[in-house]
Amino acid sequence: MDPYTPLETYDYIIIGGGTAGCVLADRLTLDPNITVAMIEGGPSDHDKPQVLQLSEWLSLLGGPYDYQYKTTEQPRGNSHIMHSRAKVLGGCSSHNTLICFRPFPEDCDDWVNAGATGWDSTTMQHYGDKIKLNIAPVHTKDRNPIMADWISSCTSALGVPVIGDFDSWSRSRGEGGETSVEAVVRDEVSGVERVKGRGKAFSEGVGWLSIAYTPEDGKRSSASVAYVHPIMGKRKNLHIYLESWVYKLNLNSDATSIKGVCLRDKHGVEMVLKATHEVLLCAGETDELPPQTVMQSDSALFTSCGVNSPLSPDEPCCDLTDNALRHPCADIYTVPFADNTERLGYPRPPHAICMTPNIPRPKSRGRLYLTSKDPAVHPALDFRYFTDAEDYDAKTIVDGLKLARKVAATAPFSQWLKHEVAPGLHIQSDEDLSEYGRKVAHTVYHPAGTCKMGAVSDELAVVDPELRVIGLNNARVVDASVFPLMVSANPMLTVLIIAERASDLILAEYYKKEKAGSRL
Repeated sequence: MDPYTPLETYDYIIIGGGTAGCVLADRLTLDPNITVAMIEGGPSDHDKPQVLQLSEWLSLLGGPYDYQYKTTEQPRGNSHIMHSRAKVLGGCSSHNTLICFRPFPEDCDDWVNAGATGWDSTTMQHYGDKIKLNIAPVHTKDRNPIMADWISSCTSALGVPVIGDFDSWSRSRGEGGETSVEAVVRDEVSGVERVKGRGKAFSEGVGWLSIAYTPEDGKRSSASVAYVHPIMGKRKNLHIYLESWVYKLNLNSDATSIKGVCLRDKHGVEMVLKATHEVLLCAGETDELPPQTVMQSDSALFTSCGVNSPLSPDEPCCDLTDNALRHPCADIYTVPFADNTERLGYPRPPHAICMTPNIPRPKSRGRLYLTSKDPAVHPALDFRYFTDAEDYDAKTIVDGLKLARKVAATAPFSQWLKHEVAPGLHIQSDEDLSEYGRKVAHTVYHPAGTCKMGAVSDELAVVDPELRVIGLNNARVVDASVFPLMVSANPMLTVLIIAERASDLILAEYYKKEKAGSRL
C-alpha cells in the first residue's frame, strides 16, 4: 500500500479490518469525497501465502495470526477449547475455511420476531446478491474420493437428498422444488457445478459445500481479497492503519457521541483520530462492546443494556452464543482432530477420519465479562456449554453420534474404515454417549450475539435495527456481535450481508445530512 499522511479527522472511522470492516471500507470510499480510516490489529494478508492459500487454514490455528482466546471452566463441557480469532486483515474470512451459507428464511423470520425489523429474508437475500466473494461448490479437481463415498453413504443410511449447490436456493429465491444433484449441470470448461432451474431452501441434505475461493489457484476469496485488495493504495480517501489497536473511545461531555479514538501501533506510537460522522465498531463479537476498546472510554461503559451502566470488571455483561435442529449438522475431515480425545486416554492415530456432529442453533447461552481494566487483557469467554434447562444441546450431540455411526457402517464409506477409535464400541448408552460427547465437544469458531440487535425498548438490545448503538448518536456495531439469534449454518455470509446493508444505511444518512447542510 502506498504511504499516506494520516489525517486528524475522517468522516468515518472503522475499528476492525475483519470480514465486515473490509466491506465498509470498500463501499464507503466509492465516493471520493468520503474519507475513511480503518484500524486493524493484525498485519496485511497481501503478501502472506500461508493466509492466502486456503489449504493452509489448519496451520493458522494457534499461530501468529490467531488471538487464541481461552475458555473458562465448563462444568458440563470441554474447558480446554482455544477459540481462534483472526489477527490479520480480512479477519476470520482470512482464517477460516470459507464455508458459505446464506441465512435461511426461518433464521430471518426469527430475527424479525426478536425485534430486528428490516432484516427479513427478502431484504437479506437482496444484500446477499451484492457479496463480492467468488462462491461455488468445491471444484471437481479438489474433491476427495473418501468424501464422495461419505456423501453416498449418508444418502443410503439416512435417506437425505444430495444437494448439488447449497447456495442455489438463495439465488432462485426459493421457487420450485428442492435442489438435488440431478438438477445440477457442470460447466465443462471450469468444472464448476451450476444449478439448472430453481430450488427452495433445503431442510436436510448432504453434498459438497460451497466455498469462497478461486479453484484455479486454490486461493481464498476472503473479504480482504474481494473488497480491499483491489483498492489498497488506489483510493486516496481510504487510510488503513495496520497492526494498530484502539484502546480508548473519546466521548463528548454528555456521553451521547464519540468524538474520536485513541490508538497505538506495534511500535508503541500513539495517535488520536477524530470522526466527523460516525465510528463503526467491527472488532468482532469478543472485542466489541463492552470489552477492550471501551474499557477506558470517557464517562461511560457500554453494556448489554446500553450506555451509562457501570460494571465491575468481573461482572457478566452480555450473552454469547457459539455454533458448537434437534437436527444435528455434521462435518467430516480427513484430519485426526485428536486433541480432545487424546486427553481422555484415546490413542492418536497418524491417519483418521473425523465426523463431527454440530449443534447449529444451540439453546445454551454463555456470557462474556472483563477480568481487567487493561484493554490488552482478553475478556473471559464462558460459553456455558450444555447448560440449557431441557438438555437439548447434549441430546442433539447424542443424536449426531448415533447418526455418524450409521453412516460409518454403510458402504461405500465403510470400506475406508478399519475400526472406531472414539468413542469406541464400549460406549453405547445415551448417558455414556452424552458424557463422552460433552467432554470432547469442540467449537467451529462461531461466537456471536454479544451486542444484540433489537427494538429500542428491549432492555437486552445494544443496537437498534439500523445497527446504531442505543444511547449514542454516531456509533454503530457491524459484525456478528449484533446477531439477535444464531443462524442455522456458518455465519460468514450473514456477516457480509450485515455489512453490505450497513453500508447503505450509513450512506443514506450521510447524503441526507449533506443535502440538509447544502440548504443552509
